[in-house]
Amino acid sequence: MSLFGESLIVKALLCKGLNAMDRFSRLLQFIIVLSVIIGCVSKIPDMVNSDHSKKGTRLIAILPVNNRTANVKAGQMLREAVLNELYFKGYPKIPLNVIDEKLSKIYKEDVDFKRVNISPKAVGELLGVDAVLYTTLDECSTSYTFVYAPTHVSVVLELRSAKTGETLWNSKHRTVKRNYGISREQLEMASCQVFEPTILEAVEKAMKTLPDGPDSAT
Repeated sequence: MSLFGESLIVKALLCKGLNAMDRFSRLLQFIIVLSVIIGCVSKIPDMVNSDHSKKGTRLIAILPVNNRTANVKAGQMLREAVLNELYFKGYPKIPLNVIDEKLSKIYKEDVDFKRVNISPKAVGELLGVDAVLYTTLDECSTSYTFVYAPTHVSVVLELRSAKTGETLWNSKHRTVKRNYGISREQLEMASCQVFEPTILEAVEKAMKTLPDGPDSAT
């Protein structure tokens, strides 16, 4: 084969490779844009009782998480994140082990506290708190596709008066962390790194509309 013929073949192969890379790049850009659009329309409105500030809410007990996922660790991380966020909002910390120890009198042999339908009044009588915060982990998962692995976390929070049982505040939030890579190993590594930050972000945004507590610096 002549040098001229070999040159044409090399150019054709290079062109083919560039076209493949260009298609890959365009596909990746399309996925990113689509993900941003979907994330922008997933906002869910919160509810705040107009008389919240008049209820004298100071001490809040955080019940064990109603974990609807198979990830036990995620439920534990969610509860800890809620406890810390409450403190930052100006509410005194009630240690979770103290709450669980008191609740064990009601749950008895149910060491995993799966009966999350305990009434606010019952918790109030046990712990002497003003309100009870119910937490639900609706979703915590990562799905893997070609070059894309989104991690989804969905939480539901409801604050109820320990005296009347009425809802003082509730919030729902769904957070998505989008990871990209060229191999399954890269995607799995990236997903592990964003697991905890995704839960923390979901809690922070879900509790953004909760009125500040009496110990708030603002």
